[in-house]
Amino acid sequence: MIIIDNSRLRDFQNKRMQIFRELVRKFWHGEIKDNIDLEKLTDEIKNKYSFEEEDIPFIKDHIRIAMGLDPTGNQMFGDEIDLVRNFKVIHKPVIAKVDRPCRDCKDHQKCQEACKYEAQVYRRNIGPVIENNKCLSCGQCVTNCDFGALADKVEFIPLINLLQDDNTDVYATVAPAIVGQFGDEVSIGKLRTALKLLGFRDMIEVAMFADILTIREAFEFDGLVKTEEDFFLTSCCCPVWWNLTKKNYPEIFTQMSPSVSPMIASGRFLKAMYKDAKVVFISPCIAKKSEVKEPEVGDAIDFVLLFPELKEIFGALEIRLEDLYEENKDQASYGGRIYARTGGVSFSVKSVVNRIAPLRVIKLKAKKVNGVKECNAILKKLVNKENIDANFIEGMGCEGGCVGGPRTMIDKDRATAMVNEFGEESFIMTPFDNLNIMKILRELGMDRIEEIMENEEVSRLLRRG
Repeated sequence: MIIIDNSRLRDFQNKRMQIFRELVRKFWHGEIKDNIDLEKLTDEIKNKYSFEEEDIPFIKDHIRIAMGLDPTGNQMFGDEIDLVRNFKVIHKPVIAKVDRPCRDCKDHQKCQEACKYEAQVYRRNIGPVIENNKCLSCGQCVTNCDFGALADKVEFIPLINLLQDDNTDVYATVAPAIVGQFGDEVSIGKLRTALKLLGFRDMIEVAMFADILTIREAFEFDGLVKTEEDFFLTSCCCPVWWNLTKKNYPEIFTQMSPSVSPMIASGRFLKAMYKDAKVVFISPCIAKKSEVKEPEVGDAIDFVLLFPELKEIFGALEIRLEDLYEENKDQASYGGRIYARTGGVSFSVKSVVNRIAPLRVIKLKAKKVNGVKECNAILKKLVNKENIDANFIEGMGCEGGCVGGPRTMIDKDRATAMVNEFGEESFIMTPFDNLNIMKILRELGMDRIEEIMENEEVSRLLRRG
């Protein structure tokens, strides 16, 4: 039986990232060629980070998870290297369950309450059981588990070969919540330089594709909301809100915008413009790892990296972000950049509605909710036909919006201030003013912004059932 010492393993996330950092360093420099090397790495990690002999199964499982694989306990490493070399995607489930740590966890209540507004997590003798038919993939259960019984698979190791291949163009698309996450001295321009040092062809702001979707949703709102009783559900950028509505409130799901998220749009458009390109999304949100594996959008994003994972990659490869040259580009509007925080989507869409339909009798009146509890509450009111004094409902599954995601690295209030400041730095005020959008649309055969609703190429902005 494995013995878990609370003082050593309770800070599980740090331990997990230490294992990941060692794995990145070895794989990047070609020092892991076979399973014997993985066994040696297990011993090195045990000695370097003061693990005990009985922790070997824990280390091995988290090496496998850090490679994007399922845990198998204390088994000898077998075909892991071959599997990773041949991975084109990381397979579901996104959340891996490690059974042994639960046997020594005494904090039963925390596990039971981790998902009290969505799927319950029940503690068992050999590990947690998740009701996947209710799970929203928000990742809060992973964040709340101190012992490593639940962990999201990391998607970087299969990506290394692509980044080191001169014949493959790999683009990084970054969530707008990334600003400020790596320190006050690390600008978006420095992150772009760092990602190019890793082998990415370029870094693209996903906020630019949020601008495109904003315009489409503004046209949708103008076409669908014609009476005082009509309403429109938005925030396609949040898979937790989208899944909550689809699974629990099918009677009003028809009011949800059919648009894909800005992340999915970024992958589809980049792959349309650059043949055979690979696209990696960098995110504060575990749910994005699940979203990219849904069948109707599964052609867009190849891998997802989270902010702390990227931080460990830079550290493992000794890339000092604060010392780098800034390569700045003005790609997105103020409106697109503030998608990262609660209210950003509403502001952005309203700014465009006011441009395309300044004489509308029924104005856009937004209701902004964040956190699963608030999202549930507003959806229940809509189902019960209660008056909410709004016709445009923006939902975000995390408190504060994406800036409060489970894989952010700074306080959400600080992150919100940084996002607002970054938005204000843009020379482009609203999505309608973003000339970058028309450059992209012209490349796909569109000459007028109105074609965003009618051109067949715009199917890239819609979910495919």
